[in-house]
Amino acid sequence: MVRLRPGVYTRIDPAQPPTAEEWIVLRARALAQTTSEPPLFSHLTAAALHGLPVRAPASTKVHITLPPERPGAQSLVVRHRGEVPDDEQVERHGVRFTSLERTMADVARTASFETAVCALDAAFRPVTAPEPGVNDIAAAGELRARVLEITSRSAHGRARALRALAFADGRAQLPGESISRIRLTELGFTRIDLQVPVAGSSGQNYYVDFGLDDARAWGEFDGEKKYRDEAMRSGLSLEDVVLREKQREDWIRGTTQRPFARWKWAHLRSAETLAQRLKSFGIRAR
Repeated sequence: MVRLRPGVYTRIDPAQPPTAEEWIVLRARALAQTTSEPPLFSHLTAAALHGLPVRAPASTKVHITLPPERPGAQSLVVRHRGEVPDDEQVERHGVRFTSLERTMADVARTASFETAVCALDAAFRPVTAPEPGVNDIAAAGELRARVLEITSRSAHGRARALRALAFADGRAQLPGESISRIRLTELGFTRIDLQVPVAGSSGQNYYVDFGLDDARAWGEFDGEKKYRDEAMRSGLSLEDVVLREKQREDWIRGTTQRPFARWKWAHLRSAETLAQRLKSFGIRAR
């Protein structure tokens, strides 16, 4: 049993502990069940409730937004002051939280650049890039404009939000790809394409995470989930998945005559660690 807040506990399976986002949702539900007036969850807590990734320092606190005149002194709560119109609120399973566009604006204004980009990329994805090879620029522009309109109501964090929203790209399929794009930009790569199609041997397209056109190279964030998660393996054994990945990579490298680098989370600790990884494949930013 794990204590979520005073008087509220939950049972956790040590073999399958909750993700960081699931912990946030559990704590939000615990607060909603123990207050006389349902709170309006916002910022990173609302992001988790929307199913967005929250790559931020671990915290046991949840975020709520209150009108300026409302008092508030709950424990384990981060209080933000502001008015939230009814059309920027949603309610699901008895929990109230800010709408997707309002949440994107709040996260873009207040979170770190890396945290914001991971969440924004995921928020754009179902709208602008629901599958590899799709990049709906018009839909991305419309969503970005709606979020910017909300952001413009507050001077606080506006420049930070503009930077994160301009960088966000729904084609990034995982937080690791979002952070990779940040590191590649820090290294000086300026021509970074995402989910680049390469024609396969049977007429199908292979999609590569990153086309590094500055260096005429390919790059991929190699998360372990696609190897360990049985649902993502589509019934294939681990050996079959590894073999299929090797055959795919060999084909792409051979037909394009470009070097192909893979990296993991450990290589994303800084731009320098990624640079060393790329250098081992003969890849450097120009």
